[in-house]
Amino acid sequence: MSFQDLPLAERLLIARRGTAYFAQRLAELTDDDLNSDTLLSGWSRKHLLAHVGYNAAALCRLLDWAATGIETPMYASPEQRGTEIDEGATLSAAALRNLFDHTVARLDEKWRHLPASAWHAQVRTAQGRLVPVSETAWMRTREVWIHAVDLGNGGRFGDFPDVVADSLLTDIVGMWQKKDLGAGLVLEVDGCAPIAVQPDSPTSTKVGGSLASVVRWAAGRGAVGLTSGADAQPPRWL
Repeated sequence: MSFQDLPLAERLLIARRGTAYFAQRLAELTDDDLNSDTLLSGWSRKHLLAHVGYNAAALCRLLDWAATGIETPMYASPEQRGTEIDEGATLSAAALRNLFDHTVARLDEKWRHLPASAWHAQVRTAQGRLVPVSETAWMRTREVWIHAVDLGNGGRFGDFPDVVADSLLTDIVGMWQKKDLGAGLVLEVDGCAPIAVQPDSPTSTKVGGSLASVVRWAAGRGAVGLTSGADAQPPRWL
């Protein structure tokens, strides 16, 4: 079963659990720790925290769009996202923690109060995809669970609910296929049928291990716990 097959209430619960998981990792960091690097090249923890906070604000705009019918894009321009992150990274640790808390509360309030009739309203993501606003549950789930690992202080893909890890792998492979990447790559998740990223190309690389280790590798977060293919580099998915 994929994430999207779950009832909406359960999808929102998993997103909230991910937010709590991120918040737990964040609470373990001192203010000085926020100046250190993350698993994302070029981003400090301040950059990452600004991104997670402003992402919630951007999703709030999509929920406003669904609630009112008035188009309110996630970002006013392609440059807005990057500018917010760069400027946010200059804020104090206290201001960034407040940004996270405030935007999380706003997003949760909008989820709780969106009328049932509005959950199927079509909105546009920052990548230009038209999706029902219920997609914000997955968009936020992906952000908070992965970025909790990116903080680099103990977050693990092995802590993700299986349905999140499964759906992440489906997303990543689908993106590779859309971009015509991953020729010859086969993913071998323990207990599952092998996944040929480009089925018509001959196998040249096999990457195997637990679901958590394969998803971590595929997401570009390093080869931790793989049983095969640890030296291979994954195609870029975002």
